[in-house]
Amino acid sequence: MKKRIAILATDGFEESELKSPKEAMEKEGFQVEIVSLKSGNIKSWADGNWSKEYKVDKTLSEVTAKDYNALMLPGGVINPDILRRDEDALNFVRDFFKQKKPVAAICHAPWILIEADVVEGRKMTSFNSIKKDLMNAGANWVDEEVVVDEALVTSRNPDDLPAFNAKLIEEINEGKHDMQHA
Repeated sequence: MKKRIAILATDGFEESELKSPKEAMEKEGFQVEIVSLKSGNIKSWADGNWSKEYKVDKTLSEVTAKDYNALMLPGGVINPDILRRDEDALNFVRDFFKQKKPVAAICHAPWILIEADVVEGRKMTSFNSIKKDLMNAGANWVDEEVVVDEALVTSRNPDDLPAFNAKLIEEINEGKHDMQHA
């Protein structure tokens, strides 16, 4: 059966951090869907400016974590800041942890995980400007290109995408992890 992956994003996501993992997962044969707060299109951010629009496949009101094998969260500054203020988005994220499914977050996306209360005791990395946020939330922050802690994959920035994509695919192929926890 084809694995189905959700990318949770909204306006202001870092374009490369959605496009690159999505293409890598599709190349692997996964069905990848962009899930957002609203239908239509969401606008990416690249090189300090607004960039291309991407089609939303499903809205949060149309899906649950049960519909997917894994969750991927792209960064950017605007995108995770909007999502971390939306209770439906936070519940969607929490459900992946409760169901012991792989979750991957890059750059500023761990802001969403902090707000969802799923980082305490986890070894993680992120964009360096949110290092203190993660540490204050109880995460063990390290400066590495990719960190895997029981099905939770994190990376720092777009330069880490090759390592991030490889670990994301590896974790999805492994499936549910008994040790995955919130």
